[in-house]
Amino acid sequence: MPGSGRSLLSTLLFGGASLICASAMATPVAFDHARLIDGSGAAAQPDVTVVVDEGKIISVGQAAPAAARHIDLAGRSLLPALISDHSHVGLVQGTSAASDNYTRANILAALRQYTHYGVLTVTALGLNKSPLFDELRREQHEGKNPGADLFGVDQGISAPNGIPPTSMVHGLGPDQIYRPATPEEARQDVDRMVEHGTDLVKIWVDDFRNNVPNGKTYPKLSPAIYRAAIEEAHLRHKRVAVHIHDLDVAKSVVAAGADILAHGVRDKPVDHELIDAMKAHGTWYIATLDLDEANYLFAEHPDWLNTPFLSAGLDPALRAQFADPKWRSQTLAKPITAASRKSLALNERNLAVLNRAGIKIGFGTDSGAAPTRIPGFAEHRELRLTVDAGLTPLEALTLATGHAAALLQLDDRGVIAPGKRADLLIVRGAPDQNIDAIDHIEQVWQRGVQVGGPLNE
Repeated sequence: MPGSGRSLLSTLLFGGASLICASAMATPVAFDHARLIDGSGAAAQPDVTVVVDEGKIISVGQAAPAAARHIDLAGRSLLPALISDHSHVGLVQGTSAASDNYTRANILAALRQYTHYGVLTVTALGLNKSPLFDELRREQHEGKNPGADLFGVDQGISAPNGIPPTSMVHGLGPDQIYRPATPEEARQDVDRMVEHGTDLVKIWVDDFRNNVPNGKTYPKLSPAIYRAAIEEAHLRHKRVAVHIHDLDVAKSVVAAGADILAHGVRDKPVDHELIDAMKAHGTWYIATLDLDEANYLFAEHPDWLNTPFLSAGLDPALRAQFADPKWRSQTLAKPITAASRKSLALNERNLAVLNRAGIKIGFGTDSGAAPTRIPGFAEHRELRLTVDAGLTPLEALTLATGHAAALLQLDDRGVIAPGKRADLLIVRGAPDQNIDAIDHIEQVWQRGVQVGGPLNE
């Protein structure tokens, strides 16, 4: 929608194509002459035929059934749809982040927006409200509504008077986050989330200074409390994702048994002590590079406002904010902007070091946690920043597909192979050679049905 100024989020809130469920395809579809990037990390394969039927991939590199409908993908790449291991839903509408935004309509609109950017699995890591989140998660698993499949954490756990502060999410209360004062309360909070069916347990351990010199800090969850929460989660057979910022906290929570570091280390270079501990514990790492860049990116690039790829994700109120010269100058002058640049540089360096060290790395952005972290668009920025960090385009794409699925322990998606879900992204060009091609979306297929594209034409 070039130059429209209207976001998919607002457009799809009340309209758009209806979802066709997984088994709706009566005829097999053969994607012919594709450049196949299968999500496993293997090199791209030229001129491959992939056949899907009844929502699943039935063959790769074999002749199509006689009855198949053929789609010629010459000059295009076929890869698994993107997967986010760290996002949020229901927090943002327009330029506001508030508890009141947590509505069925707003969440479903965001999930629809993700699909148009080729992100078909989203993990909402905390700040969710039960039972609405639990209902929507079940519905998305069953394909009852248009939009990305939904996994995640119910409320999550942080310190009393700690983060996230109400200055970040207005009205944030106990229905969206637990703030236990004792280890026993933390165990009870974990039990409540498990009873609601949470996929993971989320813990925040951060003072929120964010590298700002002499910046304001918030109370951090004490070791006794987060250790109790991690222990209880493991007793209930749930893994734990921990919001961290600093190296010392990363080391402490890994030693306590954290399964996932939900953000990158951004205050110091990672060291062998952390690397060795993560290897010993099998800890996953999600860098969320876009989180810091989003604090200043749009103030730097008013020229992007009329590009189709960004316009597709912009609510009119957010577009107006980005276009405001006063907002841009104030944003660039804030202490958090200089601090965010430093954090991003450290985060990129640490991601490259951990990747070379063989640490298990997933993919996420914290999209949907603040207005500038735009669902779908953020995931494409994350891919570009991952390449800027020194990973190859193929490595970046593998993090966002096969690795992201493995982090979530989902063996039905993330790679293109017989028996897997037909969640597919088709782009012009070769994104494994030039990551910019990932933005040139031609088609998005969910469970064997086209649900998006083209975008950025």
